[in-house]
Amino acid sequence: MTRTLRIALALAALTAATAHASSITGTVTNKTNNRTAAGDDVVLIRLAQGMQESTRTTTDSHGHYSLDVPDAGVHLVRVTHEKANYFTPVPPGTDTADVTVYDAAAHVTGITGEADVMRIESDGSGTGLRVVENFFVKNDSTPPRTQFSASPFDFYLPAGAIVEGSAALGPGSMPVKAAPVPLSDAPNHYAFIFPIRPGETRFQITYRLAYSGSFQFAPRPMLATDTVAIMLPKSMTVTLAPNSIFSPVNDEVNAQTFVARSVAAGNPLPFTISGSGQLPRDSQNADSNGTSQSDANAPAGDAAPGTAATDTRPGGGLGTPIDTPDPLSKYKYWIIGGLLLLMAGIAGFLVSKPSAPAPADTAPMPIAPLSGRGTLDALKEELFTLETDRLSGKMDEAEYAEHKAALETILKRALKRG
Repeated sequence: MTRTLRIALALAALTAATAHASSITGTVTNKTNNRTAAGDDVVLIRLAQGMQESTRTTTDSHGHYSLDVPDAGVHLVRVTHEKANYFTPVPPGTDTADVTVYDAAAHVTGITGEADVMRIESDGSGTGLRVVENFFVKNDSTPPRTQFSASPFDFYLPAGAIVEGSAALGPGSMPVKAAPVPLSDAPNHYAFIFPIRPGETRFQITYRLAYSGSFQFAPRPMLATDTVAIMLPKSMTVTLAPNSIFSPVNDEVNAQTFVARSVAAGNPLPFTISGSGQLPRDSQNADSNGTSQSDANAPAGDAAPGTAATDTRPGGGLGTPIDTPDPLSKYKYWIIGGLLLLMAGIAGFLVSKPSAPAPADTAPMPIAPLSGRGTLDALKEELFTLETDRLSGKMDEAEYAEHKAALETILKRALKRG
């Protein structure tokens, strides 16, 4: 099936989604104690022309709620439990929406860093560096609880970093815009005010740095972290500190990668880069059998959204660290970089900021409720395929722009139906 046909089918399915329920009922369950959640605030959010609170109620003593649905638009149900927000999409025609919540605490035992992955390159002028840094945070708390406070996840950026974009992704959710907040205790210390729910939460931040041909980095994860990885062009030189725990990855042809494992919380990992160069957008290098790494590790379906921001399946471009069972395979698409911010940009198009500050969360990117699960999956997969083909050089800019415009038309149609 051609890309154009797939987009046309998605648009047709969207056009057919006109039915809506007059009310939505559901049950809110607290998975920390496996009991229903009484007294939680429940709000129906209308997603046309930005986030608009439509109707509101609270859960009864059995965790049940009922909300009137005044229109046939695209909605979310938002439940606030112990100041943290939890969302579920409500496609047109939905009459039941159950929501899972967790008890929240400022500090939760069982939260660790899975990875801190940095993609570094010089900009076209040679006077600046561009860095895409990705954090993977794992919450294996028992019983499961959400970590939420004034700084649920904190991190350091290099001195002089200018943030260009950032996003967050909760477990089983969609990317949302999430701006880092400077902390007053130390220079270059920031936090994402975003709940760390049970499961895996991911953050991406893009920043640039002034560059005169040499720059010293010293990333220091604030959580005990399984993997810290840096990736940069072959044309750049990396100088590691004495006794550095970084090890090189030798399988990449057009880039160089260094990996540190089992990094203690707060442990700085200094290294210096020099020279200039840009990472290839095509990370699909052929192996000795003539098969690209991306083909050999092609995505094969997942319950999570099929975007680079959410895809955690194996992929090429990094190779396998020496004597390790491909520990970086999970982070392929995040290391390729940029796609999460693309998806978050679409989220910004669909969902504006709420009128009042909502530090617990912003609304998930509302592709989900467009017109049923089949269309949702088609759109998510199409967005992923479109960007991957562009990065790999399989389509030119004109073709990319044409198909991207078609996808945006579908999203705009969803808004008009609100």
